[in-house]
Amino acid sequence: MSIFESYQLGNIELKNRIVMAPMTRNRAINNIPNDLMETYYGQRAGAGLIISEGTSPSINGIGYPRIPGAYSPAQIEGWAQIAKTIHDKGGKFFVQLMHCGRIAAEENLPDGGEVLAPSPVKAAGEMFTDSKGLVPHPTPREMTLKDIEHAQQEYTDSAEMLVERAGVDGVELHSANGYLMDQFLNPRSNVREDGYGGDFTNRARFVIETAEKVANVIGAKRLGIRVSPYGAFNDMEHNYDDLVELYSYLAQEMRRIGLAYIHIVDHRDSMDAPEFKTDIKDTIKLNFGGTIITGGGIHSVEDAEQVLKDGFDLAYIARSYISNPDLVKKFLNRDEIKEPNPDLFYTPGAEGYTDY
Repeated sequence: MSIFESYQLGNIELKNRIVMAPMTRNRAINNIPNDLMETYYGQRAGAGLIISEGTSPSINGIGYPRIPGAYSPAQIEGWAQIAKTIHDKGGKFFVQLMHCGRIAAEENLPDGGEVLAPSPVKAAGEMFTDSKGLVPHPTPREMTLKDIEHAQQEYTDSAEMLVERAGVDGVELHSANGYLMDQFLNPRSNVREDGYGGDFTNRARFVIETAEKVANVIGAKRLGIRVSPYGAFNDMEHNYDDLVELYSYLAQEMRRIGLAYIHIVDHRDSMDAPEFKTDIKDTIKLNFGGTIITGGGIHSVEDAEQVLKDGFDLAYIARSYISNPDLVKKFLNRDEIKEPNPDLFYTPGAEGYTDY
């Protein structure tokens, strides 16, 4: 089995098994996808699948400066142009829906936005703002049941607009890395005492209900989900008592709904995450039974193909795609991989973005 072979993902055929991972790049001025972003994604359309940077379904979900949304007509039109460019070059494109929840700053929110989370538990650390530099994360307001229902509708509306109006191939729910969905899953950030908190079945309820609602609108085969078991990023508890039970249950529920894939994040190489305590990737695959995207620390063809040898289906690549827009061609030719400039990861211009 080769990383360069095609792959059937739900109802679409990928030209290879390489996935460009979602990466926040902070180029969406006024939170609207733009021509610079269209160039960036078009340059990287050699990937079998591109998953967009985290994109908020709500004004309440804009945690970082200059991240895109998918809740206004201008935003949807921006994504439509990007999707067309990727499709014209033979690529496939999922938009990742990321509500940041408590990982935010009020200065980054559009007018009328509010920092919401499962519980009023402030995250350690700071958030960058264009107006004030680094500021502490605020204490979020605990979501009411009405807020929860409203947020689920925002995910659903964004997904429907992206598929039906923007023409993207699918949507990924970001339930990883300490953002809103992960905040519901994790006992550090979720201390609720109602039906959305407590044991692992309750903590998984928000994610499962949202996945069901989105799948009912766009079709389950156009829907994926990203998870980060044992992840410590954004002040998450990385090893709690019912973690294996939680992710086994979540995988079973995603199988029941019929999702196209589960995308498992592995940050042990790039983000100093602790070692996994169990073979959690295998556990999730066993319980899901469908396509698994995973990776972490892939810098060569051999690294990518090891993912397939380990029994998984698609290999995601992140940082190497920043500085190697023609990464698939370089892999095919065994050319040298260029290192990116971290100082330019989150700056607003073309430098370090489209000029590699």
